[in-house]
Amino acid sequence: MIELVLAILIATLILVGAAFALVAAIGLNRLPDVYTRMHAASKAGTVGSGLMLIAVGLHAGDVATLARALAGFFFFVLTAPISAHLLAMAALKMGYPLASHTVRDEMQNHREAI
Repeated sequence: MIELVLAILIATLILVGAAFALVAAIGLNRLPDVYTRMHAASKAGTVGSGLMLIAVGLHAGDVATLARALAGFFFFVLTAPISAHLLAMAALKMGYPLASHTVRDEMQNHREAI
């Protein structure tokens, strides 16, 4: 009974993680500018990869492997948003434009300081 519940949990984590990875891939192809693409890749990609990493750790059935998978998940969740922010600031500094239908530019007054 426990094996069945664990198998269903692992399969659910893999499917949900794959769905988030698919959304991230679609976002990379469909979104209009570098900033929104980076948002899709960092948010949906991080959640998708993290869920699949946890599923692999659970499937291994070893406490050491699960601990490494959880450590990798937390490292990934903590570092991916920071790296996306730094890449967005570098793109802004290099002058990559926002999409033409962008409603609001939060960094408009801060461009000179960068």
